[in-house]
Amino acid sequence: MSRQKLQDRLKMKKVEPSHGEQFNDLLRYVFQVTNHDLHTFGWENREIAKAKLPVLKQADVLGWFDGDKLISQLAVYPFQVNIFGEIYDMGGLTGVGTYPEYANLGLMSQLMRTALANMRERQQSISYLYPYSIPFYRRKGWEIISDKISFEVKDTQLPKLKTVAGNVERLSIDHPDIRDVYRRFALNRHGAMLRSELAWEEHLRWDLDDLTVAVYYDDNQQPQGYLLYWIAEEVFHMKVMVYMHGEARAALWNFISAHFSMITRVKGHIYTTEPLAFLLEDSDIKETISPYYMARIVDIHRFVKQYPFLPQTTECQLTFTLHDPMLEWNQGKFTLKVDEQGRGQLMEGGGNPEAAFDIQTLTTMLMGYKRPAYLAQVGRFQAQRATIELLEKLIERKIPYFADYF
Repeated sequence: MSRQKLQDRLKMKKVEPSHGEQFNDLLRYVFQVTNHDLHTFGWENREIAKAKLPVLKQADVLGWFDGDKLISQLAVYPFQVNIFGEIYDMGGLTGVGTYPEYANLGLMSQLMRTALANMRERQQSISYLYPYSIPFYRRKGWEIISDKISFEVKDTQLPKLKTVAGNVERLSIDHPDIRDVYRRFALNRHGAMLRSELAWEEHLRWDLDDLTVAVYYDDNQQPQGYLLYWIAEEVFHMKVMVYMHGEARAALWNFISAHFSMITRVKGHIYTTEPLAFLLEDSDIKETISPYYMARIVDIHRFVKQYPFLPQTTECQLTFTLHDPMLEWNQGKFTLKVDEQGRGQLMEGGGNPEAAFDIQTLTTMLMGYKRPAYLAQVGRFQAQRATIELLEKLIERKIPYFADYF
């Protein structure tokens, strides 16, 4: 059969809960999840299907069908993120996959265009995803906006105990104080996800059964931090540590150090630009930085309207051209005006452009992951020095924190 005839018989439509088994089978094939993997995490096929059912009910799941067979798919979660103190509706792209015999037909590009248009209609002006191929998603308009630092600390390098006013308690993973701490943390951390019930389910979906939670309570018995961890083969594995202040961080490291006689190493991940080594007395530890999540602006007009630029002494403006490889409404010449309070207004057209961006560069710059001066230096855009200095003054100096996975 010719490829044209094959394409003609394919239909794009919404993936419903009744397609749950096919949705699941395609995910397992594309990401090579084996039965051994499932048993390692204590999952069975029926449990995965049951766990993924909320995705098909709550997410926007699109697919290509060959007759009744689901052969290509993606899902968009309805999430929210904190961007410099403003809460944005975010489309979380996941479950992306196509069976190899249907590759190179442009199916995924069409699914993505439709999904992005749907995000725009839902006023989700930004999208996040975990990249299984950074070059592929860059070509579609996404760019890196966060890092993950993996570390390994020997038992002899654990920090010495510090005096704190409160105490640490081990609790069940569904204790409400954990969600209370994270909610307060996320509301004060640029880039972080504000977790709905669905987001919490995804955050914990693939964790081992013996995952434990330690919560720090201050001297007023208020929860101020928590640690998700497990211990296996004399290794203390830290999934994530969340804390509201330095005292909570010190208390949680006290708790880890209390396991000195039980472990030989501590391994884990942190999702901040502050390497752990500097905080330890013995800083000669192993740390590996790797890119983590990517993002792309879906609707430049809505994104800018909500974006909190830094306040200025006088109103300022910038005319630029923007290129988006997939979305026509993000294409063309725009003029940005920012008033003294930092409120931005974007208008189409303007005078001579002072800079030219692609959507990838503009996304990572406005998210604060890379500074304007750096991006200009490495050739991601060209502009006069005055324009670069203006962008530096407009964008707050904070790098996104993102510890979720979906």
